[in-house]
Amino acid sequence: MDSVQSPRNVSIPADAAGRRLDQALAELLPDFSRSRLTAWIKSGDILVDGAVVLPRQIVRGGEVVCLNAQPVAEVAMAPEAIALDVRYEDADVIVVNKPAGLTVHPGAGQPSGTLQNALLHFDPELAKIPRAGIVHRLDKDTSGVMVVARSLRAHTALVEQLQARDMHRQYAAIVYGSMIAGGSVDAPIGRHPRDRLKQAIVEEPAGKRAVTHYRVRERFRAHTLVECRLETGRTHQIRVHMAHVKHALLGDQTYGGGLKLPKGATPELAAAMREFRRQALHAQTLEFAHPADGRAIRVEAELPADMQALLAALRNDTKENG
Repeated sequence: MDSVQSPRNVSIPADAAGRRLDQALAELLPDFSRSRLTAWIKSGDILVDGAVVLPRQIVRGGEVVCLNAQPVAEVAMAPEAIALDVRYEDADVIVVNKPAGLTVHPGAGQPSGTLQNALLHFDPELAKIPRAGIVHRLDKDTSGVMVVARSLRAHTALVEQLQARDMHRQYAAIVYGSMIAGGSVDAPIGRHPRDRLKQAIVEEPAGKRAVTHYRVRERFRAHTLVECRLETGRTHQIRVHMAHVKHALLGDQTYGGGLKLPKGATPELAAAMREFRRQALHAQTLEFAHPADGRAIRVEAELPADMQALLAALRNDTKENG
């Protein structure tokens, strides 16, 4: 590892206007914790338009932020021998197919047993990269493909692709209701005003612009398999947006409410829905430009067994009640 990280320049987006600098940077640079960014602002390792500023400074949008900080091991946790389903790997990146039930980052409620622990066991050098190279995340109970950076150069390039919306992410979801056609949801998302564990449709500037495009892949009697493409990447975005258009994800206890069995459901479907204890969401396809040479990388992960079994039961129910 180099003794000093190369300066990294980012611009404050216009939609961050009115926010504190530390708040804006926490969203702009999700690979670093807010406390670490605040420390770097105070130490002068983060400059705004070439000047030392305070964390509480209000931004107007358009400022150029220069990060020139000493890289340190961001990860202070033990590697764990947790199996990884690696779908692509080279010297710069790893793409894994995360199973449902595996938390991405350690937190107050789960200090170990996470994807981050597994990655440190798979490649101990990832301890030198912020958050062990993880540049985006999936909810604990969402399965699918994620890209991990193996170098600071790759990390910076991948984060920039995410911020520029140049990384293509396509999901498969099973939702309540038989949808007629696809469409788009353009509705800002922010933290729920009363429940801090949830996100909600919140008007700007408190909410951040969020856009999800969806199309119908297969219709059932009372459910639909849809393909969702993210234009932005807000927390719980697909779950919040599909609930917003009255087609919440099957199994989503946070945004979809309790179990809703369709009238006349076959015993097979009733059992399958009762046993499905997560949101029916899978990150199926990931496309990005390779951080070293720019070539297009596309990685896909087939639907996991639990979603396939659920779809089989839905197809049979539709046939039996047709």
